[in-house]
Amino acid sequence: MYQLAIFDMDGTILNTLEDLKISINHALIENGFPERTFEEVRRFVGNGTQKLVERSVPEGTGKEKQQEVLASFDEYYAVHCADYTKPYQGIVEALQELKKRNIKTAVVSNKPDYGVQSLCEKYFKGLFDFPVGMKEGMRKKPAPDAVLQVLQYFGAAREDAVFIGDSDVDVQTALNAHLTCVGVTWGFRDREVLENAGAKIIVDDTEEMLKEILAG
Repeated sequence: MYQLAIFDMDGTILNTLEDLKISINHALIENGFPERTFEEVRRFVGNGTQKLVERSVPEGTGKEKQQEVLASFDEYYAVHCADYTKPYQGIVEALQELKKRNIKTAVVSNKPDYGVQSLCEKYFKGLFDFPVGMKEGMRKKPAPDAVLQVLQYFGAAREDAVFIGDSDVDVQTALNAHLTCVGVTWGFRDREVLENAGAKIIVDDTEEMLKEILAG
C-alpha cells in the first residue's frame, strides 16, 4: 500500500473543461480573437494557462498580445473557475477511503495556485493534505519540481508514493520524478495517448484507481 497519493487536478479529480473553455473564449473575444471549440480546448489544456493561451490565439499572435489575453483569462477564471466544474464520479469517496487508511494525499497541478487552493477548498475540504499549484519561478509539469516538493514536505520515499493523472504530461512527470504512475481514462486524453507516453498502469474508473493505490 502506498503511503502517499499525488493527484493531478484537471481531468483527474475535477472536470474543469467547461469553465476553462468559457474563460479562454471570454479572453479571446475580449481581445478581438475568434472563439475555440470544446474539443480544441480539450486538446490545448494540460501544460498550464500560458500554453493554453499560446495554443488558443491565432497563429502569429505576438507575445505582448498573448500576455493581454492571459491577463483577461486569469481575471475571469479567478471568479468563474467553479461555475460548472465538478468532481468526477467516485473521486470524493476514494479520497475519503484514503483518508480513513491514513494515506497522505496531495495535488500537483499546472493550474495557477490560486485556482488549485480555491477548488480544493470548495470540492475537497479536508481531503487533501498538501495541494500545490503553479507559482512564479516554478517549473511546470512535466518537470518534477512540484512532485519533489511534495515528497520533501511529507518526508516520503519515491517507492512509497504514486502519481495519478489523465495526460501524457502526467505520465512524463511521474517518470521524471521516478514515481509509479496510474493513468486514468476519464479525463482529457485518450488511453492511446497514455500508452504512448509510457503509462504501464491505466484504469477506467475510480474503483480501479483505488485498488491500484491500495495494492501498491
